[in-house]
Amino acid sequence: MTGRITSVAVEFRQLPHGEGLPPPAYQTPEAAGMDLLAAVADDAPMVLHPGDVAMVPTGLVIALPAHHEAQVRPRSGLAAKSGVTVLNAPGTIDADYRGEIKVLLVNHGRAPFTVRRGERIAQMVIAPVVRAELVRAAGELSATARGGGGFGSTGR
Repeated sequence: MTGRITSVAVEFRQLPHGEGLPPPAYQTPEAAGMDLLAAVADDAPMVLHPGDVAMVPTGLVIALPAHHEAQVRPRSGLAAKSGVTVLNAPGTIDADYRGEIKVLLVNHGRAPFTVRRGERIAQMVIAPVVRAELVRAAGELSATARGGGGFGSTGR
């Protein structure tokens, strides 16, 4: 199956503490997410001890087009190697937000983790947004084979 990748222009600006860092980039031609880098000072890395939560600056501000969002997601390699992940995954950046992108990291690992300048800390996926129009049902909702079965109810 072949298809064409859809692209959308997203303006960005680097804040003074992000200057000199490369902008977010896709690491492979088929990658869904662009890596976000830590914009901490060279001489002041951030240490996350086990259980610590920290808001890590990226030095990046973006202007998403209307009807789009940016999702901040964990990097699987970072989580697998160190137990560090994005706490509110995926974090949502709305199209009307113009503040700095910050990444909420948590260390679920057993050892301290040092976040250094330029470290790839998360990935950002740009996606179209569909807004739901909730319509109150006149009666019961339509039946399905699953019904109201929740967590673990499908037997997997």
